[in-house]
Amino acid sequence: MFRPVAVLALLLSVLLLMHPTAGAAQDGEVYIQVEAHPDRATAEARAQSYGALFPETAGFDLRSGWFGVLIGPFPQAEAADLLAQLKSERLIPSDSFIAFRRDLREQFWPAAGTPAPAAVDPATETTAAEPEPAPEPEPAATPDEDRQQARDGEALLTLEERQDLQTALKWFGYYPSAIDGAFGPGTRTSMSAWQDARGYEATGILTTRQRRELLDAWQGELAAYGFEQVVETESGITVILPLALVEFDHYEPPFVHYRAKIEGAPKIVLISQPGDQAALNGLYDVLQTLQSVPLDGVRDRDDRSFRIRGTSAQLDTTVFAELNGDRIKGWMLMSTPGNEPRDARILKVLQDSFSPDGEKVLDPGMVAMDAGTKAGLLAGLEVRKPKFSRTGFFVSADGMVATTVEAVAQCARVTIDRTTEAEVALSDASTGLALLKPQAPLAPRAVAALASASTRIGAEITVSGYSYEDRLPAPVLTFGTFEDAKGLNGEAGLARLALQSLPGDAGGAVLDGTGTVVGMLLPASAQGGKQLPAGVAFALAGSEINRLLTQAGLAPQAATAATPLAPGALAETATGMTALVSCWD
Repeated sequence: MFRPVAVLALLLSVLLLMHPTAGAAQDGEVYIQVEAHPDRATAEARAQSYGALFPETAGFDLRSGWFGVLIGPFPQAEAADLLAQLKSERLIPSDSFIAFRRDLREQFWPAAGTPAPAAVDPATETTAAEPEPAPEPEPAATPDEDRQQARDGEALLTLEERQDLQTALKWFGYYPSAIDGAFGPGTRTSMSAWQDARGYEATGILTTRQRRELLDAWQGELAAYGFEQVVETESGITVILPLALVEFDHYEPPFVHYRAKIEGAPKIVLISQPGDQAALNGLYDVLQTLQSVPLDGVRDRDDRSFRIRGTSAQLDTTVFAELNGDRIKGWMLMSTPGNEPRDARILKVLQDSFSPDGEKVLDPGMVAMDAGTKAGLLAGLEVRKPKFSRTGFFVSADGMVATTVEAVAQCARVTIDRTTEAEVALSDASTGLALLKPQAPLAPRAVAALASASTRIGAEITVSGYSYEDRLPAPVLTFGTFEDAKGLNGEAGLARLALQSLPGDAGGAVLDGTGTVVGMLLPASAQGGKQLPAGVAFALAGSEINRLLTQAGLAPQAATAATPLAPGALAETATGMTALVSCWD
C-alpha cells in the first residue's frame, strides 16, 4: 500500500522543480492512470484519497464512459520512468498505465473553481505559486509501451485476466471463438481489429493501457446494462436479464412481463406454457396478431421452434420460442428503432443464457388454440387491430373474394380472414364492387353460385356477414325479404331489400332459399340527400356481379339448385362462402 507522505512529496517535488509547468498538460505531457470506476461518486472519493498523497491527482471522464483517477500531467519523456518507479515502490496499483490527454473528457475532480494543490519546495519548505495553465494541445499518438514491453506485461496476466480480455473482445464483436485464455491466431486477429478500430497500431498485442481501456469499456457497459441471472421458478426459466434497464412487472400466463425501468429502455416478455407442436404453431400465429409484433421482417419456423423479427418505424421486436417435450418456452424483446447496437448486446446475452429446463410452466389452461384460448393468451398484450372490417364472399375455388369498394379504399393493406394478405384486382366505383386476390391460394369451404336473373319480389333472403366486424370469430346470418329488382329511382342492376343490417355486413352475399347468390349487400348511404327509413337496404344484383367478374377474366359458378335448402344446410352454405375483409393502416 502507500508509503509515507514524505517519500511521495519528495518524488513529485523533484519533478515539479525540474518541470515547473507540470500543473497543466503541455505538449508532450501525459498522465498516469491509477484507477477507474463505473460511478462518479466512488471515483471522487478515491481521487480525494489519492490527492492527500499526490497533489497532482485529478479525476476525468473517460472515453469508455467510466471515471478515471489520474496523477499528472508529467513530461512524456520521463513519465515511463516515474510509472516504473512508483510501481516498484508499490505506491500505485501494478496495472497503472500512461494515459494521454486525448483519452480524457471533462475533469470532475478537483471541482471547477477549486484551486489545484500548491507545490512544496523541499529546500525552503515554502509554497511556490502555480503558473497559469496554458492551452492543452493534443499529444502525438505515441504508444505507452513498445511491442516487447506489451508482451512482457501480457506474460504476467493470469488465466482469468486473459479470459476477461477475450470476453471483452467478444462482447464488442471482435472475437467469435471460445473463451479459453489462449492467445492464438484468432485472439491476435481480434486484438488487431480492435486496435485498428480505436486508431492504434494494429500489432495484435495489447499494451497495458489498451488492455485497461478495453476492460473498462466492457465493464462499463456491463454496469450500464446491469446483467444479472434471473431464476424464474414460476415459469421454469433461467436467463440473464439487463436489470438496470428492465424490472419485473407481472405474470399474465403464459407470459412473464418485464417493463422498461428507464425511459427508452426495451421491454422483455418471457414465454412459458404447456403444449405440443399444434400449440406451438398456434402460438406462432397468435403472436403475429399483436400490435407489438410488426408484420414486416423475417419469419423462421420449423417443427420445434420459431423466430420472428418484426420491424416498423415505431417498433423493433424479436420473438423466439421452442418446444421441449410438452413445454413451450421462449422470450420477446420489444424495443424501438435506433437502438440496434444495444439490442444486439441484449439479444446475444438472452440467447446464450436462456435455459428452459425447469419443470414448471405458467399454465393458462391451454390445450388447443380455440377462441377462448386465444383470448386468454393475449390478455395483457395489445392486439393489432384493423381500421375496420367488412364482409366479402368467395367467387372462385382458389380464394378470390368479391366485396365492396368501401371495404378496400384508402387501405395500406387488406387481409382476408385476418391473416391472408390480399391485393385489389378490381375496383369498380360505378357499381361499388371490388375483387380481391389472395397472395397465397385459399381453399374455401363453399364458392358462390351466382343467379343470372332476379328473384321474385317478396321472397325471403339471407345475408351472411360480419355484422360486428372482427369482434366475432364467425359470420352472422341476417334475414329479410326481396322488395324490388331495381332502385328507388328505377336504377337497373340494383335490388332493394327489407333488412336490418350493420356496417360490417356490407359486401356480404345475399342468398335466396336455394343458396343461390342473388346480390351483394351495399353500404348504407343517403339517397339523393334523403335519410331513408330504417330497414331499407340495397344490393348489387347478381347479374351485375356476373358481368364484372366475367370482364375480369373469371368464370363465375352458375346456379343450379332449384329446391329450397333446409335451414341448417342454408346456414352452412352461407357461412362457408363468407370471408372477413379487413382494412389496415
